[in-house]
Amino acid sequence: MKLEQICTHLSIKNLTGSLDKSISKIVFDSRLADTDSLFVAIIGSSSDGHSYIQQVIDQGCSAIIVQNKPVSDSNCTIIEVENTAEALALVSTEFHGNPSKDLKLIGITGTNGKTTTATLLFNAFSALGYACGLISTVVNKIGEKNIPSTHTTPDPIQLNQLLAEMVDARCEYVFMEVSSHAIHQHRIGGLHFTGGIFSNITHDHLDYHKTFAEYIQVKKRFFDTLPKGAFALTNIDDKNGKVMLQNTLAKTYTYAVQSPADFKAKIIENQFSGMALQFNGIEVWTKLIGKFNAYNLLAVYATGLLLNQDKTELLQVLSTLESVEGRFQYIKSSNGITAIIDYAHTPDALSNVLTTIQTIRKKEERILTVVGCGGDRDRTKRPDMARIACEMSDQVILTSDNPRTEDPQIILNEMLSGVSAEMSAKTLCIIDRGQAIKTAVSLAKNGDIILIAGKGHEKYQEINGVKHDFDDFSLTNSMLNLIGK
Repeated sequence: MKLEQICTHLSIKNLTGSLDKSISKIVFDSRLADTDSLFVAIIGSSSDGHSYIQQVIDQGCSAIIVQNKPVSDSNCTIIEVENTAEALALVSTEFHGNPSKDLKLIGITGTNGKTTTATLLFNAFSALGYACGLISTVVNKIGEKNIPSTHTTPDPIQLNQLLAEMVDARCEYVFMEVSSHAIHQHRIGGLHFTGGIFSNITHDHLDYHKTFAEYIQVKKRFFDTLPKGAFALTNIDDKNGKVMLQNTLAKTYTYAVQSPADFKAKIIENQFSGMALQFNGIEVWTKLIGKFNAYNLLAVYATGLLLNQDKTELLQVLSTLESVEGRFQYIKSSNGITAIIDYAHTPDALSNVLTTIQTIRKKEERILTVVGCGGDRDRTKRPDMARIACEMSDQVILTSDNPRTEDPQIILNEMLSGVSAEMSAKTLCIIDRGQAIKTAVSLAKNGDIILIAGKGHEKYQEINGVKHDFDDFSLTNSMLNLIGK
């Protein structure tokens, strides 16, 4: 594609060289830059692409987009813009033919529930007979084709490549998780959304956003940029739900379990076998469990109606939907022990899962919780995670959860600072996650409930830059089978 066309939507501050060049690829990794490539110098948290400009010029790069950095080279076109991260999104969108314009793209943002809501929407619309795409934390999907996921929201180049593939596969709907990092880093710039959904906002990612107010404003930015013809659907039970809609041009709608709303759910019955719900007065039995899933299912129901689906068919499909991998997945052993695997890695998510278990359990059934906190992430939530686990469980085992480059013992010590003296008697610290799960299973008695929280769908444990094979579900299942024999 001609460089001039790729730069159609850029606000160029300064231009050195010609835009009359053919470009075969766009890159922001200097190692990939070569002849006929456009290199975008991104300023990241750990490195600055501007440091590699001479390197990419030496590699024969045709054009470079820079930010406030004077550069001159006789053979390389230099394009100066205000923000290179924003420019990367715009040129990637143009280079791949603006694929989102040919799709009904729905973005889901919030702290908790993004993966479940996006996946349930994908599964529901697939069951309704549509060709669909999914972009999520767990996996990216084009129809039945699975593509491994490395980030909640991919970088702009990968994202537009995916969307272009979805157009080629004749997908009509695409359901996409939109993370706060992706919004802040302009990864979704230039995309055309048919609708946006806000699930909730709670304590998370303060290692990145620094303050909760900044975190809220970043989420809000997604709705601020929705076009006039789109819809904005918000959880009005969340105190920041209205904030998301303050400046949007989109048509606004609300959903809730507790408050008056356009789309209202009521929980009639909640047990391990499923949940009976009313959606705007119409009752439906679902296979999913818990109040948090009532919100997720209600968001799916509301979105379906906003996308003009038949109400009766939509309700029938909702009743068939299965739990998403690593989201309140439960295993029942032959001797009556129930284990639940859940991705809960924020204080609010952990509280929601434990509240659901408390609601369903019988009086004599104990709750044993295995939980950790990730390394190199928001440290302020660590004491809260341990405190909530102790307050809402009969036995707690604090353990590792992707310590990354941190000392796992230091992480556990920070978690322990949230455990009161009276709670310490029921709290164990076992650094080895596998041993922690085995200990929980060995301590459980007939009828007890074990919650393994934090990793959910993940199939690895990250330690010092190395991802070791590790699967909470498989290990727990094999241990329960052993004691059940």
